Amino acid sequence: IDPAALELEITESMAMDDIEVVSGTLKRLKALGTAIAIDDFGTGFSSLGYLQQLSVDRLKIDRTFVDRPASARSRASIAEMIVKLGHELGLQVIAEGVATEDHLSALRNFGCDEGQGYYFCRPCDVAAFERWLGRRGMPGAPAPL
Repeated sequence: IDPAALELEITESMAMDDIEVVSGTLKRLKALGTAIAIDDFGTGFSSLGYLQQLSVDRLKIDRTFVDRPASARSRASIAEMIVKLGHELGLQVIAEGVATEDHLSALRNFGCDEGQGYYFCRPCDVAAFERWLGRRGMPGAPAPL
């Protein structure tokens, strides 16, 4: 498989485990063309200085900062700050746990680049996923049944 077709995810806590080794490994993977995302961002205790040392493409906002009622402004503020931080560092930002229209609307307002979660599609087997793609006219999807 072409390494440029891959995106690998590393959790924030794992990225901080041995910064020297992780940083070198990520640089080698990036040199091959592989995209790298930091998963569950905001749940670990990483140093922002270390974040700048890592060769990553994306931050993934942990669902705990997405899956809160609109009244929980402090949680929403964290998601908004992560989006701003990611963009300031030249990174794409994806939010996990998007389950409602309210989640999607808030994240769009924050300028979040992408989202994933039950709002878009629940986990499913290959056949159901192919039908889902086909209903949306996605390239390479089999014809709708």
